[in-house]
Amino acid sequence: MLTVSRFRLKYSSLQQAKSSVRAFFRNLRGVAFFSGLTINTIFWIVPVFLFAIVKLLLPVPVLRRAITRILMAIGENWVSVNGLLMRFAASVDLESRGLEDLQRDGWYLIISNHQTWVDIFILQAVFNRRVPFLKFFIKQQLIWFPLLGIGWWAMDMPFMKRFSPSYLAKNPHMKGKDLVTTRRACEKFLDTPTSILNFIEGTRFSELKRANRKSPYKNLLQPRAGGFAVALSSMGELFTNIVDVTMVYPENATSFWGMCCGEDVRVIVDVRVRKLETWLVEGNYEGDREFRKQLHGWLGEIWTEKDLIIDATREAHGRKSTV
Repeated sequence: MLTVSRFRLKYSSLQQAKSSVRAFFRNLRGVAFFSGLTINTIFWIVPVFLFAIVKLLLPVPVLRRAITRILMAIGENWVSVNGLLMRFAASVDLESRGLEDLQRDGWYLIISNHQTWVDIFILQAVFNRRVPFLKFFIKQQLIWFPLLGIGWWAMDMPFMKRFSPSYLAKNPHMKGKDLVTTRRACEKFLDTPTSILNFIEGTRFSELKRANRKSPYKNLLQPRAGGFAVALSSMGELFTNIVDVTMVYPENATSFWGMCCGEDVRVIVDVRVRKLETWLVEGNYEGDREFRKQLHGWLGEIWTEKDLIIDATREAHGRKSTV
């Protein structure tokens, strides 16, 4: 009996040692991959800073437009190298569909659900050099994010300031100020073909958030229309189309660190180009209650369809995996 107990103890110790070794090499791979992303970011941010300084000091419209095009080209190279790292140094299985009608000289307002930080890297890889350099709404606090915050600022990413309901209750005079900030951020894109990405749910999806917000959708949070409406009112006449993107992780969405450590990331990106209807551009979100109601209903229909796409895609993936 004592011999059996000793054997079990040795076996358990061996298993723990193996687990520790696996965890060590997993994290080592994560550090190596993250280091590659960091080195690539530093490499491209240096010229971004230099051109941004010139753009700031020489406010000549023609020169600024030329520098903007250079900055966008630098950004595309940055994204391309990140894509190569994901392809050869990570375990990302990416499938995209519906990209055929997109053009590099178009003006697109891209709306998407949001599952994980990995979404940003995936969407950049999917749309890079298919549409104008992808820009996305960023919470204003993230301007302080090391390296990337300054890079986003230099490349004209639109920063948004959101006020919580509790803050607005104490400071009612600030109501609508966040939308004004978003409108100003969008106005800088009037001279150059632009693709703006908006994660309309406002945050990453989780079951806890879905329950707390009482979302009527199985796989999504409710869409928030404010930033979307401001982008339309600021640039609506320039947008060629609305690009509706559904991010589907057939298994579970992987965290950013999980991707770095080599966890399998299978993602399907479903792209649907929608016509920009006139009423969307002409409406007054802040002053017209009926327009707000109509816009919320329109987004609700899209999110209902998106919810079904996620279910159908996961079901199809499940059938494939059992063959």
